[in-house]
Amino acid sequence: MSDPELDVRPLRKPDKHPAIFRTYDSLAAGESFVLVNNHDPRHLREEFETEHPGGYAWDYLDRGPASWRIRISKVTAAPLPRVLCDTMAATRDDPDTAGPVWSLPMRRRDLDSNIIRLRAGAGIDPHVGPDLDVLILGIAGAGRVLTETDPLELRAGILVWLPRGSRRGFAAGPEGLSYLTVHQARKALVLQPPPAAG
Repeated sequence: MSDPELDVRPLRKPDKHPAIFRTYDSLAAGESFVLVNNHDPRHLREEFETEHPGGYAWDYLDRGPASWRIRISKVTAAPLPRVLCDTMAATRDDPDTAGPVWSLPMRRRDLDSNIIRLRAGAGIDPHVGPDLDVLILGIAGAGRVLTETDPLELRAGILVWLPRGSRRGFAAGPEGLSYLTVHQARKALVLQPPPAAG
């Protein structure tokens, strides 16, 4: 039996990748489909490498010029577990860098995660967090998490839970501070100032 074809040439550009991933998601492990496109979909392959490394196969059947045909096979039932980052290396690279130094690269995910680096003595002003719980893991340097009451120590190995809607800020110590955040995916981060004192 031949593989089903998905011809995305008539689709609008923003609709192509979602249609391709819907088709891929509907496959069982070991099944394939043939993608038909009007160009070599290199960016799509990069997206597959980000989302499904080692879990798919990509075989060119025709290489244009008017029609490109690629057999895309689902090798594993779900994306494979993988190492994403060496957090120690991410905090050692360019010590003058501040702000987010790493983020989850996958677009299709339920979690968000970042590594944040604050320079020595720098901080993030106190604010009310979003309506989701956040885990913070200290990975380098030291500092404090500012709360409504007493500050919490944050250094390598310390795991802090920030409940949804809680007030928090960050203050780096003399060595700077790097920490990992993990939380449910959200559309956008909106920082709100703390309520005015009384």
